[in-house]
Amino acid sequence: MSISELSEQEQIRRNSLAELRKLGIEPYPAAKYEVTATAARIAAEYDPDKGNFQGVSIAGRIMSRRIMGSASFFELQDHTGRIQVYVKRDDICNGDPESTLYNKVFKKLLDIGDIVGIRGFAFITKTGELSVHCKELTVLSKSLRPLPVVKEKDGQVYDAFSDPELRYRQRYVDLIVNPQVREVFLKRSKIVNTMRAFFNEQGYVEVETPILQSIPGGASARPFVTHHNALDIPLYLRIANELYLKKLIVGGFDGVYEFGKDFRNEGMDRTHNPEFTVMEIYVAYKDYIWMMGFVEEMLERVAKALHGKTEVMIDGREISFARPFRRVTMTDAIREKTGFDITGKSEGELREACKKLNVETDETMGKGKLIDAIFGQYCEEDLIQPTFVTDYPIDMSPLCKRHRNNPDLTERFELFVNGKELCNAYSELNDPIDQLERFQEQLRLSEKGDDEAMFIDMDFVRALEYGMPTCSGMGIGIDRLTMFMTGQTTIQDVLFFPQMRPEKAAQKDPEEKYAAAGVPAEWVPVLQKMGFLTVDALKKLSAGKLFNDLCGYNKKNKLGLKNPTADEVKTWVE
Repeated sequence: MSISELSEQEQIRRNSLAELRKLGIEPYPAAKYEVTATAARIAAEYDPDKGNFQGVSIAGRIMSRRIMGSASFFELQDHTGRIQVYVKRDDICNGDPESTLYNKVFKKLLDIGDIVGIRGFAFITKTGELSVHCKELTVLSKSLRPLPVVKEKDGQVYDAFSDPELRYRQRYVDLIVNPQVREVFLKRSKIVNTMRAFFNEQGYVEVETPILQSIPGGASARPFVTHHNALDIPLYLRIANELYLKKLIVGGFDGVYEFGKDFRNEGMDRTHNPEFTVMEIYVAYKDYIWMMGFVEEMLERVAKALHGKTEVMIDGREISFARPFRRVTMTDAIREKTGFDITGKSEGELREACKKLNVETDETMGKGKLIDAIFGQYCEEDLIQPTFVTDYPIDMSPLCKRHRNNPDLTERFELFVNGKELCNAYSELNDPIDQLERFQEQLRLSEKGDDEAMFIDMDFVRALEYGMPTCSGMGIGIDRLTMFMTGQTTIQDVLFFPQMRPEKAAQKDPEEKYAAAGVPAEWVPVLQKMGFLTVDALKKLSAGKLFNDLCGYNKKNKLGLKNPTADEVKTWVE
């Protein structure tokens, strides 16, 4: 980046960086800095009667300053919170007659956002505020870009860094200036750790399976396609972990689980990101009825770990994760809402029902997707409290075991919370002949134009031919679970770096266009530096104000340019 493209603040900070180095201060030191306490720990444990934290060392960002005479205050923020620091000139300058570290470095060359180390002692100020009295100041990192200034007064926040486009694209800034954002991600980590501990207590093994796959199996979704140069073959980013995990059950593992990234080349909205995190678990000798109880216990534990209770507020509603959850079959759920019984209906009958119910369909949809469309339009939104929807028609579940009492259904459930699917589980299909027939039906759907139909994975069929025990599997979206458990309304707020369109570069007119408007070449970069990137932008300005701004900018930044006349500037904007 050329100096002409920098803002005024960025130029000033780079100049400060150079000045620090001239003073023999390395703004990015290599040596470790020994941190002995945090802002939160001092706040929680300091006792003036005990006189603890007398030899304390902390580090963090300067977030605000009150520069006074020979003593000043600033607010330091570390990963646990903020604490006030008191800096006195004579304490940090060690007899330097120029008091350079205080008068020049601290007061003039350091900025909001700079990272510093402080050694000193904790105390309570005369106004009753816990502070650290600085005895030694170390520059640890010079910030070359100014942070957004978030102001707070009487509990009201002003100039908040709240634009979603900026927050998601510059998450690092979001985390610095919006401390509540950090809490969401700490809770996300706690959710995963709670689940992992729960699984490990049962003796189940955490594993890793391939992300690059020759066949994207285990779900119905559109995959991302890539190419392996060394093998000269197409590969896919996985859409699910399922088939590989079940191969491990074939191999003799009793229970396996994986927290992993899956990828689906589909739409993006407030609840969907093309890259997402799922947890899938498979346990031998279990069925979907057992898995329902397992899921209830898991989610109850997660809610208690985060909130100390089973009740969670989601979209202004109190949702209870206390066991047991409601259970309803898909057939009954659709019948309750529409009066239509899907039992035994042909594809034609289902299409006719969709027309009567004003459910949108297309010619590629088979029986499974037609039923799913009816359910999605009429049932999902009303499933607010945790509800297991069970016994899906076989057309909707190509990897699921047929129901023990009704061969037209499957032993499957989905858990719905607040009108959205949270997890999906089966009594897993382990009949290799039945499985191959299901795959072949998916192939027929693919030939009809369904680009989400499953591929035939013959290696998985071969694995089943060696024998897989009765097994139950479950997958749960960690992103959506985190949304529920932290009260967030968009998936972007629980992903550190959500997928976004490429950042658009600011459009600038070429120098020739300015020249055609009468602007001398030497003033073009100045105008663009001031934010007037196009000639059209100039045309919207008052000639008098622009003239005054240009002359002031020239003088303040010591550009040494000959100021234009007021009449010349007037011709630029007319």
